Amino acid sequence: MSLLEVRSVTKAFGSLVAVNDVSLSVAPGELRAIIGPNGAGKTTFFNLITGFFPPTSGHILLDGKDITEVAAVDRVGMGMARTFQITEIFPELTVRENIRVAVESQAGLRLRPWINRRQTAEVDDKIDEMLVATRLTEQADRLVGELSHGDQRSAEIAMALALKPRILLLDEPTAGMGEQETFQVAGLIRRLHKHTGYTIVLIEHDMRVVFNLADRIMVLTEGTLLAEGTPDEIAANPAVQAAYLGTAE
Repeated sequence: MSLLEVRSVTKAFGSLVAVNDVSLSVAPGELRAIIGPNGAGKTTFFNLITGFFPPTSGHILLDGKDITEVAAVDRVGMGMARTFQITEIFPELTVRENIRVAVESQAGLRLRPWINRRQTAEVDDKIDEMLVATRLTEQADRLVGELSHGDQRSAEIAMALALKPRILLLDEPTAGMGEQETFQVAGLIRRLHKHTGYTIVLIEHDMRVVFNLADRIMVLTEGTLLAEGTPDEIAANPAVQAAYLGTAE
């Protein structure tokens, strides 16, 4: 059974059809990439999956359960975590404090006036686990606003992981990064997928990242599905070459 299934979703904003009859099936443990030119409907598609927009038609299922009408915040509680094109962090807090926000929220402790010693220890252990997973231990007590773009993105991913997701959706995780930062974040995503077994769906413009990480690739253009397949199949697809990768001479 697919962990995530999107069945023929369409999203129209008045007369503008941003996503038109697009389907997707993601297996547990898979890393799926979504690519396409600017304006192809990629982020709108992500917004449909994560509940930020309701579809005009179609259905979205998580582990076989129809979540089409489920609010975005409740999808998080069901195991769906997401990052955004613009890094969503608290720059005035340290890395540890940012992760604490997510850990306490996931544990239902965020609005508690106090937590006991056992709960405090469990929260601290979970924070340390996320710091190790994202290789941010040495940066733990630095303000996030002082970090490099790559480390800020890693901190945002750590916050998403602290929500204990069954599926992680990353919206352009290497956007605006230089070579070294791109290598750093791509390495983190690879570790999460290959070594930890996370199911990941990502939107990405950097084709080096896509073809080095993805198990399968979906190509959108003008809100419709152009092609879907393995990296080798997508690279060899003439329609993809013409629409997105550039036709070889």
